[in-house]
Amino acid sequence: MTTTTKPTNAKIADILERIAELLEFQDTNPFRVRAYRSGSQMIRSLDKPVADFVTGKKMDELKTLPGIGEGLAAVIGEVVSSGKSNLLENLESDAPPEAAFTKVPGIGHELAERIVDCLHIHTLPELEEAAHNGRLETVEGFGKRRVQAVQASLASLLKRPARPTNGKASQKDNSPSVDLLLEIDADYRKRAKAGDLQKISPRRFNPDNEAWLPIMHSKREGWDFTVLFSNTAQAHKLEKTDDWVVVYFERDGKENQHTIVTETKGSLEGKRVVRGREAESRKYYSAEKIASN
Repeated sequence: MTTTTKPTNAKIADILERIAELLEFQDTNPFRVRAYRSGSQMIRSLDKPVADFVTGKKMDELKTLPGIGEGLAAVIGEVVSSGKSNLLENLESDAPPEAAFTKVPGIGHELAERIVDCLHIHTLPELEEAAHNGRLETVEGFGKRRVQAVQASLASLLKRPARPTNGKASQKDNSPSVDLLLEIDADYRKRAKAGDLQKISPRRFNPDNEAWLPIMHSKREGWDFTVLFSNTAQAHKLEKTDDWVVVYFERDGKENQHTIVTETKGSLEGKRVVRGREAESRKYYSAEKIASN
């Protein structure tokens, strides 16, 4: 599938970093791991869009950038041309989704699996964001001290200055509103129940290769959405594969996701809630209640 917009430097860097993480997990040649990681850091620091080298047929110039040899240039060219990397897809198909997190001190396989199941994230940059915006603290086993330790470890692993830990991180402006996310969630579940959506065959937890997972694509308020029920080990274990909804969203080359669930306790019990944005969800229902009176 080809893309209509050029990938940003940040997106290309994230792909190279993810390749480095998976190669490292597989105990690949450390020089190869270092090459992908260095390439990722160099591209992230560039002012000029790397995609312009590919679209302008300047691959020789691309290979003159520090740390960009034939192999990385080929991967970058593929990402710009097709929006994906076959190398990354092959590595991800061979590695468990929690692989990247086990390299963080204090995070073993059990905690890593819990992060994936609860937050639906797979890369160290995503874990870093979750550690600073409050989402990681919602995962069982992660108190304030452990989260701070993860923040410090990631600052070292990702070679970035540690962010201030005092004060609460605010929700980024480049995320859809809770109102819109809940609207998307309601539409998806309604159409899934009515059988109006295409169904796909997920690779995980699907030994019979059955097409059971409804998928919805939608464009609203400038966002591109892809929506599916959660297909994680935790969702299957708790029989929530028809309740937990994962909403992927993209705008201006920036991608992220949220999970929406039916709350089982507290003041929001029985309500649909955007995980990690419980306070905003509570305000949404408070405003809804006032409007109905």
